[in-house]
Amino acid sequence: MKRLFSCLTVFLLAALCGMAALGAEEEKAPSRGVTINVYNWGEYIANGTDESMDVNAEFTRRTGIQVNYTTFDSNESLYSKLAGGGADYDIIIPSDYMISKLIDQGMLAELDFSNIPNFQYIDEEFRNPDYDPENKFSVPYTWGVVGLFYNTDYIEEEITSWSALWDDRYAGKMLMFDNPRDSFAIAQFRLGQSLNTTDPEDWKAAAELLKQQKPLVQAYVMDQIFDKMESGEAWLGPYYSGDAAILVENNDNIKFVVPEEGTNYFVDGICIPATSNRKEEAEEYIDFLCDPEIAGANMDYIGYSTPETAAKEYMDEEMVNSPIHYPDVETLARTQVFINLPDDTSKLVDKLWAEVKMGGPGESAVLVAIILGFLAVYVAIVIYKRRKFKREMS
Repeated sequence: MKRLFSCLTVFLLAALCGMAALGAEEEKAPSRGVTINVYNWGEYIANGTDESMDVNAEFTRRTGIQVNYTTFDSNESLYSKLAGGGADYDIIIPSDYMISKLIDQGMLAELDFSNIPNFQYIDEEFRNPDYDPENKFSVPYTWGVVGLFYNTDYIEEEITSWSALWDDRYAGKMLMFDNPRDSFAIAQFRLGQSLNTTDPEDWKAAAELLKQQKPLVQAYVMDQIFDKMESGEAWLGPYYSGDAAILVENNDNIKFVVPEEGTNYFVDGICIPATSNRKEEAEEYIDFLCDPEIAGANMDYIGYSTPETAAKEYMDEEMVNSPIHYPDVETLARTQVFINLPDDTSKLVDKLWAEVKMGGPGESAVLVAIILGFLAVYVAIVIYKRRKFKREMS
């Protein structure tokens, strides 16, 4: 009886200690009266749905720092927001070439890595990249490749080439990126060009190819690809490998392929704008995202590849072993990385992209002529009515 009482006592004490420990873990940090503004891509953080971790809520629970979270759909729209002034962001997550551009223009704050000890878990191959050679301004968040998604319910043959996006059998059923670098890259791979060429003739040739494609394109999209592909409204379109988690795993009829000509390899990084007034709190957020357990739970949900080997211990084994999320050496050998283009090249690309979207200089001129025609008719009507009014009043 004495031994039984002793055992029960030990059990109760252990249970109480366990409950105390659990309570300590679940205890919320007191509010620090600070809110950081995070600007990220859509569908790019675990948010508590589908039994995932709510990353932002967990950060607030642990630190007492609130998170105001908003999203963008392209590097170019992010840049426009920052360059336009008035944007109050503390964390942004641009892609490699855009990080380089923001560094060159003095738009990023230099990071204090003493506030980011979890940077130690970033794999060596992702440190000191070409877009941020001394790792002063960014910490890798994810990486991946661009490929083609296609629906086998409507496309029976195996897709292996970017040329499928110029196949008139799929007219009105194909999508394209709604940003210039990704769209031009597809044309450049077809033409055997460097993605970072500065030769104006190369860019003009790629633009001509995109203009030839335009009549076949249903829409230029970013995150809208999810609804359009899942509903069958569109049959094929290019997008990022990480989104296979949403498109492929939820739809057995949707396949993903890296075309034989090659593709873009990208890294998205976490940065702090130079205008941030909450830099230390922002660095706490970066450190939190680099915690292997948090990074693992986050990558499990968003489906992109992690730059931390340590995070894979907390991830679904099927994803870690997936060739979509972690392509083989042969596939990676066919990739190219974007770098920031010189200003004159960037301006040319923007001009050519506008022509592609508008249908080329000829169609643009026709549109301008039509608008001017309408204006002329409107002015004539106004003048006629005024003269008529004066005659009636006299």
